[in-house]
Amino acid sequence: MINPFLFVGCFIFLIYGGLNYYIGIRGWQALFSYVPGLIPKVYWPIFWLLSLSYLLSRFSQKLLPALLYEGLIRIGVYWLAVMFYLLIVLMAIDVFRLLNSFLLFVPAEMQQRLNPAVGLTVFLLVVGIVSYGAWNARHPRINHYDIAIDKQAGLLKQLHVVMVSDIHLGTIINNGYLTKMVNSVNQLKPDLVLLPGDVFDEDIDSINEGETVANFQRLSTPYGVFAVLGNHEYIGGFTEEKIKYLREAGVKVLRDSSQEIAGSLNLVGRDDRSGARSSGVKRQDLKTLLQGVNQTLPILVMDHQPLQLAEPEAAGVDLQLSGHTHAGQLFPIRLITQRMFEDDWGYLRKGNFQLIVSSGYGTWGPPVRIGNYPEIVDITITFK
Repeated sequence: MINPFLFVGCFIFLIYGGLNYYIGIRGWQALFSYVPGLIPKVYWPIFWLLSLSYLLSRFSQKLLPALLYEGLIRIGVYWLAVMFYLLIVLMAIDVFRLLNSFLLFVPAEMQQRLNPAVGLTVFLLVVGIVSYGAWNARHPRINHYDIAIDKQAGLLKQLHVVMVSDIHLGTIINNGYLTKMVNSVNQLKPDLVLLPGDVFDEDIDSINEGETVANFQRLSTPYGVFAVLGNHEYIGGFTEEKIKYLREAGVKVLRDSSQEIAGSLNLVGRDDRSGARSSGVKRQDLKTLLQGVNQTLPILVMDHQPLQLAEPEAAGVDLQLSGHTHAGQLFPIRLITQRMFEDDWGYLRKGNFQLIVSSGYGTWGPPVRIGNYPEIVDITITFK
């Protein structure tokens, strides 16, 4: 009997290889065949090494020296972004060429003369897009919200919360980026720091545990630092190790549990819905989680994925903080996330229920952002 995972893996590899072959053929025809001294025997090995570097690194991670593995995976993730935009542009050009074959916008002899110019333009355009996206992904912004909750919160009149989701610490997002994040958060002087999932990427082999723990320990708040798990804390395993890193740093991980803050509000942390695939245990529903919680106090919920919003609305949640979507990360993917989620980025209010979804601080896959930006979310909550 054929292993279904092997079958799916082979199918994905064939699709990936076919798309890259299409890019390689078009690149040779439109641009690189005009480069003096460049022959197919040189072009194709270079092209395949570049386009397959991500898969090569993933499948041979345990066999490669760390330096070579990290080099290949960095080349590979940038290639994924280049590949994505090359496919969009090349397919648009080929659709135009198909229409031209019927309507004859451009004569055949002129097409031959235009080939290298069009090829060079496409190459420079895609390199420019990805270069801007790489710069954009490394320059997070502070996004501020003023929220009013119509409940008394003990002696608290206001609470200053900083939320940082989707850091994705791993091979690509390293401790240097985390240092920059901690410095930015501390400058805001928050009362409470919340990390609603995907603090770590699936691959944590390259993380220096001591540096990571020391960085998180530098977060300075009166009421503490709390986190929940996201889907990437489960992908690739090592879930307990990731939790251990956070706990060693003084970050309290809420797994379907709640914490009363300063006797004034309830903070509820939901386990990510993807955890059931890893542990076989379905996460608790909100109604169960809120049993025994003083619901006259404000209720804040961290839930990594902003799905099924009717549940927290019906349960009397005042504010939910989520991430996961990355606001699409690479345009035009946001056209998809906007249809997948009722709110894929920003602020939403439904009656007394309020939601803030962050675009995230880090990136997944290509360290590139187009059409959105990384952010630290700065929230001032006023209680009435």
